Amino acid sequence: MGYADPNQVGSGLRQRLYSRAFVVSELEKSGDSKEVTVYLVLDTQSGDTAVRNGILEGLKELGPEYARYGKSNVAVTGTHSHSGPGAWLNYLLPQITSKGFDEQSYRAIVDGALLSIQRAHKSLAPGSLQVAKTEIHDANVNRSPYAYLANPEEERSNYEDNVDKTLTMLKFQRFDGKDMGVLTWFPVHGTSMLGNNTLISGDNKGVAAMLFEKDMQGSEDVVDGFVAGFSQANVGDTSPNVLGAYCEDGSGEKCNFEDSTCSGRSESCHGRGPMFRQKDQGASSCFEIGRRQYAGAKALYQSMATDSTILNGPVRSFHTYRDLSNFTLRHPNGSMVTTCPAALGYSFAAGTTDGPGAFDFKQNNTGSPNANPVWSLVRNFLREPSEAQKACHAPKPILLDVGEIQRPYLWTPNI
Repeated sequence: MGYADPNQVGSGLRQRLYSRAFVVSELEKSGDSKEVTVYLVLDTQSGDTAVRNGILEGLKELGPEYARYGKSNVAVTGTHSHSGPGAWLNYLLPQITSKGFDEQSYRAIVDGALLSIQRAHKSLAPGSLQVAKTEIHDANVNRSPYAYLANPEEERSNYEDNVDKTLTMLKFQRFDGKDMGVLTWFPVHGTSMLGNNTLISGDNKGVAAMLFEKDMQGSEDVVDGFVAGFSQANVGDTSPNVLGAYCEDGSGEKCNFEDSTCSGRSESCHGRGPMFRQKDQGASSCFEIGRRQYAGAKALYQSMATDSTILNGPVRSFHTYRDLSNFTLRHPNGSMVTTCPAALGYSFAAGTTDGPGAFDFKQNNTGSPNANPVWSLVRNFLREPSEAQKACHAPKPILLDVGEIQRPYLWTPNI
C-alpha cells in the first residue's frame, strides 16, 4: 500500500519485493522433538491476519515435513514500505483507499512467503547464532519532536537522542565457518519514496537488503544464497526524512513546530530526505537512507568476526490472542484499568510530515477538534461513539470509532 491515497495508483516496478525467511531450530535430540521458530521479513507495509492465515494454511498443504511450523512459531513481519501494492489487507479500513481486496496481491505475498520458508527449511544446517549492536546516527529522525517533549524530563534525560539509533544484528553461521545470513533490526519508516511515487519498491530497507546481499555475492566466507533481512524495530515516529520538515508552499520555511502546519494547514508540510532536491519521487533519498543502513550493518558484520556474543540455550516461541477492546490490567500505580475499542482521532487524519493529510485536520489536536462540523456528521453517520468510548479515549477527540464498526465487516482488528 502507498499513502492511503486512492489517486496513488501503481504504474510499474522499480524494485522487486521479497520475503526473507529465517528458521532457527534446536539440534536433533534422541527421542525428543525439536523446537523451531520462523521469522519472516516481508517487503510489505506490515504483517496481516489474512496473510498470516494464508501462510499457515499453505504450510499445512506442504505435507508432514512442514507440520512443525504453525501458529505458535511463525512470526510474520513487514518492513513497513509505503511503496508496495495494496488491496491485500484483511480489514475494511485499509481496503477503502485501495478500492477493495485483490486476490492477486494477496496470493503473491502468501506464495512468496511460503517459498522463502521452504528454501530456509531446506538449507537448515548445524551452526551458531551471534548477536551484536551498533548505532547509526544519520538514518532516522523524530518526525514529531514536539510530541516527544510530552514525555517526562527525567525519562528524556536517560537518552542522548529523541529516537532510537540502535541497529541490532543476528548472524547465522554454519559450523563449517560459512555465514548463511544476517537479520537486523533498526527503526525507520519506509517513507523515503514520496506520495507521488507510483513505482513498486521495498523503500529504504529494500535498498539496504539488496546492497548487503549483492556485497556478499562471490565471497568465500558465505554460502550461496546469503540472505540479509532488514527488519523493522521500534519504528514509532522515526522518519527517513532526516533534514526535517519544511513548507512546500514557496516560502521554504520550517513547518510550525507544534502542529506541523504551514499557514495553519497540513498539506504543504513535508519532511525532506537527504537528496530532496532531486525531483525523482524520493528515489535518491531512498537509496541514500538504505545505503546508510547497509553501511552501518556491514561495518558491524565485519566487527563480529572478533567481537560478538554467541547465543546459547533452548529455542522457544509462543503466540497469544488478546481482545484489546476490553482488556483489564493493573496500572503501575496499583489501580485496575480497562482498555476500550480502537478509535481514530482528528489528528490521525492530519497524517504526518512523511505523508500529510488533507482538509483542515491538524496534528496535536487534543482539545476541541476545531474542524469543520461536517466531519462530526460523517462520523455519526458511520457510528456515533458512546459517552463511555469518548471518556476512555479522552482527551483525544474521536473522528472514526473504527473499533466498534462491523458493517459490512470489521474495520480494524480488536484481537
